[in-house]
Amino acid sequence: MNSLLLDTCALIWLSLGGGKLTKQALRLIDDAQMVSISTISAFEISHKYAKGGIELPCDPERWFYEVLKFHDIAEIAVDSQIAISSTKLPFIHSDPCDRFIIATAMRRGLPIVTADDRFTEYGVKVIR
Repeated sequence: MNSLLLDTCALIWLSLGGGKLTKQALRLIDDAQMVSISTISAFEISHKYAKGGIELPCDPERWFYEVLKFHDIAEIAVDSQIAISSTKLPFIHSDPCDRFIIATAMRRGLPIVTADDRFTEYGVKVIR
């Protein structure tokens, strides 16, 4: 697989050495020419941290950029096309951050590494 997109949980699990990622997902991440993350994941992680929903070894900004650098992960910015596309998706998934990630995958033609079963209902390729 040439390129793939990580959802926010996949990024967190990858940073922990694998977490809930399957061996297949880890292999595909290792073998991919490009691994990407939506910039909305930076918001989601920072927001959860601020609300006490996740613990990180340092502040979210530093953590995020260190993980991206360590794992050679590219950022895909949420542009106006992705933002608008996310609002046109059926309301199978109500989490706006996940809707941005799904719209990013659809617009870029990327499979998503996720454990969320609802992503498949949007017709995107999912890697578990």
